[in-house]
Amino acid sequence: MPSQTIAIANDHGALALKEHMVTYLKSKGHKILDLGVNGPESVDYPDFGYKLAEALKNGKATRGMLLCGSGIGISIAANRFSEIRAALVHDVTGARLSREHNDANVIVFGGRMIGPDLCQECSDAFLSTSFEGGRHQGRVDKLSNPPV
Repeated sequence: MPSQTIAIANDHGALALKEHMVTYLKSKGHKILDLGVNGPESVDYPDFGYKLAEALKNGKATRGMLLCGSGIGISIAANRFSEIRAALVHDVTGARLSREHNDANVIVFGGRMIGPDLCQECSDAFLSTSFEGGRHQGRVDKLSNPPV
């Protein structure tokens, strides 16, 4: 798996998992753009989903990882940006398919929903899987260009 710059952002509900994943991803040779949070104080998850989306949009990172208590809210926030395809995953198959079929560029985890070992496995699958293209390309194009 080639080294990548990965933007990572979280809210207070996933601080411990984020800290674990930063250490893990660095051990795999990835560069990390840590967009916070780094303390237990309550914050608003949309702010951090937006920060990560802007970082990817502006080319500061090639992939992203978002974490909040459930993973739901922060993925909704990031997916408001047409350049973002954030996939909330709970298993390795979902992580792999999010790349193969959806060309997801952000993986999302719920800090209260998934443990660190499974999170590592899902991240490895996500970061090492390529987009298949083909019949999936037209569908992915529609995600960034919805009809008005």
